[in-house]
Amino acid sequence: MPSLLRLLFMLMVIAGVFYVAMWALVIFVEPKARDISVKIPAAPIARPASP
Repeated sequence: MPSLLRLLFMLMVIAGVFYVAMWALVIFVEPKARDISVKIPAAPIARPASP
């Protein structure tokens, strides 16, 4: 039983560290807005010619 409690405790500690890390990212990191352009080749989009 003590090993089960130790395992559960360690899993809770790991989950807590993960939660605090996510919280810190949300609070302290501000995303930068920027334009994104992606070139799409015309060949896959073009329709085949009708006979």
